[in-house]
Amino acid sequence: MRQRRISTILYGMSAPPTSPVRRVHPVDEVLPIPKLATYGFQHVVAFYAGAVVVPIIIANAIDLPHQDLVKLITADLFTCGVASIIQSVGFWKIGVRLPLLQGVAFAGVSPVIAIGLSHGGGTPSLLYVYGAVIVAGLFTILIAPIFTKLLQFFPPVVTGTLITIIGLCLVPVGAGDAVTNPRTGEHDPTNIRWLLYALGTIAIIVAIQRVFSGFMATIAVLIGLVVGCVVAYGLGDMSFAKVDEASVIGFTEPFVFGMPKFDFVACLTMIIVLMITSVESTGSTLATGEIVGKRIKAAQIGNVLRADGLATVIGGIFNSFPYTAFSENVGLVRLTRVKSRWVVAAAGVVMIVLGFLPKVAAVVSAVPSPVLGGAALTLFATVAVVGIQTLGKVDFTDHRNLIIVTTSLALALWVTSYPDVAESMPSGVDLIFGSGISIGAVAAIVLNIVFFHTGSHGPRVAGGGSITLHEVNAMTRERFTEVFGHVVQDVPWVIDRAYEHRPFADTAALRDAFQDAVLTGSSEQQMELLNAFHDLGAEDETGRALAVDHVSLSNLDERDHNVVVELASAYREHFGFPLIICARETERFDRVLKNGWSRMDNSPATERAYALIEAAKIANYRFSDLVADANPIASARLSRLNELH
Repeated sequence: MRQRRISTILYGMSAPPTSPVRRVHPVDEVLPIPKLATYGFQHVVAFYAGAVVVPIIIANAIDLPHQDLVKLITADLFTCGVASIIQSVGFWKIGVRLPLLQGVAFAGVSPVIAIGLSHGGGTPSLLYVYGAVIVAGLFTILIAPIFTKLLQFFPPVVTGTLITIIGLCLVPVGAGDAVTNPRTGEHDPTNIRWLLYALGTIAIIVAIQRVFSGFMATIAVLIGLVVGCVVAYGLGDMSFAKVDEASVIGFTEPFVFGMPKFDFVACLTMIIVLMITSVESTGSTLATGEIVGKRIKAAQIGNVLRADGLATVIGGIFNSFPYTAFSENVGLVRLTRVKSRWVVAAAGVVMIVLGFLPKVAAVVSAVPSPVLGGAALTLFATVAVVGIQTLGKVDFTDHRNLIIVTTSLALALWVTSYPDVAESMPSGVDLIFGSGISIGAVAAIVLNIVFFHTGSHGPRVAGGGSITLHEVNAMTRERFTEVFGHVVQDVPWVIDRAYEHRPFADTAALRDAFQDAVLTGSSEQQMELLNAFHDLGAEDETGRALAVDHVSLSNLDERDHNVVVELASAYREHFGFPLIICARETERFDRVLKNGWSRMDNSPATERAYALIEAAKIANYRFSDLVADANPIASARLSRLNELH
């Protein structure tokens, strides 16, 4: 039975199909028009509240007149529709062709407000915003092909910090609306009436989330806004007087407020925002690929970001803001199990139609500030929680990560609490201190580069084969751990045992110290080491193998990769630790699989011993990659190459 299973997996010896018709993947399935319309409208409903909140908050913050707010809302909806069609339908190398609905990025809200206020606020300040948006969009298109290589500068410690900062810095914006008198537009925090509107809206959102699940929970914010508006209208605190002034049908033409203007620091700030949203888009794409059963490769991430960049450029032209995938709609795909990208394209068409209806936008713009503030508080707090979840992946026992997070958070909250500090800065630099998000982003990115990508902490240590025995014997325990940690999956007890054998007489003694440590540990320690390895075939967000030893498995097609994942999952379920194979000694894919399946018949004790031997082999190869003279033949070649320089 086992051999039959292996043969079927390796060589596909199932009966050939009797029909030449190729099955359409659910992602590419075109549903009947009634279903397309129904499911597409469902996506719009789930998306609508988050989409319209952004232009309303920005307009309130930079003091735009009502008629300009209506233009922002219609422009936002129109561009969201165009962006969603570009991403889901795609053309050339633009668009990932997955059910990804695009919306205005929350990450851009605070920087947009900062740019607007630094240029005097009001409608004229939007010209500097749109100039920065267009430049950032073009930059994203240009770096899309190489973005996966830039992800090393945006690890979880950076992205988690930035997303947390974005959420925390936006909360005061929502809080400001929550205490605003909807009749006068003035802050009135002592009036219990406005407080009750905000708290009531929050209570409704929480109640919906508690009582309902599924689609109803997805639209909790929208329901909270609607109920809050109904109550406010009944109590005379919501007016539709300006709705009559809006046209039933209209279109916000490109550059309606004037030609864009360009400010270097504003453009740089918006580029940083787009880098953050690019990381978010990468995560959303991988999550969607997992939901719909499509393996995402590095080239497709480039397609996603080209679409994001193009949508952002279009946003700048059509009077809107940066765009990214909406996570709420990614969750809706999982919830409904409707995987067709054409459903999102249909939602895009609905949004384009809404973009031609100024009167609908005018109704939305009439939402009372306290009701809007209550909804905004929940949305922005959710953003902060996503950042905290991302930081959960960070190793805070490494003091460098701790410094990056604490310093960036401190600077961001300092500037958020006392925004006037920007006035003491030189011209040009002041905009970096103009918002907590901008200074927090700069701090996190720069500190990550300083601590992890420069000097002796940089890439040379991680892969060079250039560490000499003399350098090893002179290392402190901390430096020894930093240099050799990856050899044994950063398991502390192995590194500590090896370090205790210093000084090493030669590289053989150094190698033996690691191997002896691995093979003589207690049962609990050995299990800790085995569980520190990645599953066979596991990949990071770029589609590359998490273990460098498994790089040969990164180039498999989707079918073969799924077979590897199936094997790894079955093995872990059976033995309780990951399947460890020294892939460098097994070049052929079928032999790797045969090795893995054959080991499933071992007893737990036998397999643990086998896995430890494989772990020791992997450590041996990594050691040779790292230490000069560990492999005499390779070292001799390296010496001859050095003599040529």
